[in-house]
Amino acid sequence: MLYHDVFVTFWKQVEESIAEGSFAKLTMAKTIGKPDLKNIFLRPIYGKDGFKVVLKYAYRSRETEDIEEELTIDEARIIVKSHIKTSFFSVILFSTLKDVMFKVNKKGVGSITENPPTFKNIVQA
Repeated sequence: MLYHDVFVTFWKQVEESIAEGSFAKLTMAKTIGKPDLKNIFLRPIYGKDGFKVVLKYAYRSRETEDIEEELTIDEARIIVKSHIKTSFFSVILFSTLKDVMFKVNKKGVGSITENPPTFKNIVQA
């Protein structure tokens, strides 16, 4: 199945983890090539004004300073989706209930795997 459809299914799990209050972190991994951009992380902010995330661009070179910005989850989804298959092959949702990995192979086929949770507690940004 093409990765676009699988990503929609994956992102529904991200939204469910937010609704349940179990979202701990989201990480983009498996870079394509050797780009300066090493990772993209999302950390939760559970607040009175609703849910937001701190999106962090982590760079390899020490000359490039990491960038952080506060976004809604919909804004973050657009950024994450734009980096799939251009900069990264996988996205990992860490929740306190389970870890969910979304992967895209070189042929553009997406898959989802689930594992026991890595995080027991949520550390807000």
